[in-house]
Amino acid sequence: MSNDQYYGGQQYDPYANGTGNGNGPQGHQGHQGHQEQQGPDVAQTWEGQTWDTQFQPAVTYDQVQSDRAQAAQAQQGYPQQTHQTHQPQQPSYEAYAPGQGAYESYGTPAAYYPEPQHQQPPQTQDRHRHQSAGAAPVAPAPAPGLVAESVPTAPAPSAEAGPGWSSPTTSGNTRITDAQRARAEGRSPIIAPGMQPAALTAVLGLLLAGGAALGTYGLLVPLVLLQGLTAAGWFRLNGMWPARQGIALAFAGGLAADAALLVTGRENAAAAIFGTLGVWVLLCLVLQLRSHADPDERMYGLMATIVSAALTVVATGHLGADPDAVVVGGVAVAAAVLARALPLPGPVSLIAALLAAAGAGIAAGGLTGLGSSGALLGLGAGVCALVGLRVASYDYPSRFVHMTAGVALPLTAAAPAVYLLGRALV
Repeated sequence: MSNDQYYGGQQYDPYANGTGNGNGPQGHQGHQGHQEQQGPDVAQTWEGQTWDTQFQPAVTYDQVQSDRAQAAQAQQGYPQQTHQTHQPQQPSYEAYAPGQGAYESYGTPAAYYPEPQHQQPPQTQDRHRHQSAGAAPVAPAPAPGLVAESVPTAPAPSAEAGPGWSSPTTSGNTRITDAQRARAEGRSPIIAPGMQPAALTAVLGLLLAGGAALGTYGLLVPLVLLQGLTAAGWFRLNGMWPARQGIALAFAGGLAADAALLVTGRENAAAAIFGTLGVWVLLCLVLQLRSHADPDERMYGLMATIVSAALTVVATGHLGADPDAVVVGGVAVAAAVLARALPLPGPVSLIAALLAAAGAGIAAGGLTGLGSSGALLGLGAGVCALVGLRVASYDYPSRFVHMTAGVALPLTAAAPAVYLLGRALV
């Protein structure tokens, strides 16, 4: 809002008469002479730099003259106030506190009815200024023969009017994730996936076991699902998302390994797996050399892509293993992750998971041709599954990591144990 005042369409400059505030004798004479040229029907519009922008009354010339006469009568009735005219002039602009500043100079609107003010000692004024929340700052001294008109100020905003802002906290925010809360509180970066991902892992493990009992192509469907979750989960576990190119490359490596194994047969499963892995590592190197990213980011992306492709290809071991070993391994992994997700102390939970894996191996071995050897295979598959579960729990994982890597990594990590122990025991 500007500080200009308009009288009859002409702009009035309070600094044009050589005084800094327009309150001196010369400023008043120029102001008064300018007002005498106005007609009775000309309205005066007052605009000032104030915090109250909602109430700007417009008054007529007759009201100004009437209030000016009342001010003169009030001055005659209180002669003791004449010593105020000897005070040095103050600048017309003072620092305003939010919500209680006032613009006071000669010519303030007559709609604000003036009241004679008694001079108070400085100590009394200071004490009154501190005690009154809505009091205006000390007004500048008026010109000789005049009485400064007080302007009522807007009430100061109460402290309870605005929103109350508290100190930053992490315990009261319902939108914050468990990983973010643990990082903010400085707790361990290991966050276990929990029961829901463990249940999904158990379902996928049972699907692998059932598919292996049906045949090679029955096993292929849950295996492809496992490879897709592994490729996506590893990139998300490393904080790289969406990383569509890397995920597609790793998933394609798993599909290529499946196709190579189906072509060569289970007898040449190791050659198919390692051959596909070597080709995909070379392909990842070539693609990263064509990248225009920074060297550090390029190296980080290269390692994530190679590891994701390797894990996806290694999961093909379920397809190359003996079907009875896949049945025992799938059931053992399902039992191990479910036991690990139970709310038990750390060492007790670990022992319970291993015992559950061995027991499930014995039970599944009794249904297949492995017999009691299923306990060893189940124990080995359970150990590898717990390692994969631990990896999926590292570095403050998000819920998405738990639902991808937390589901897939236990079964993917168990694939080498199922393949090797199955060929040794069967």
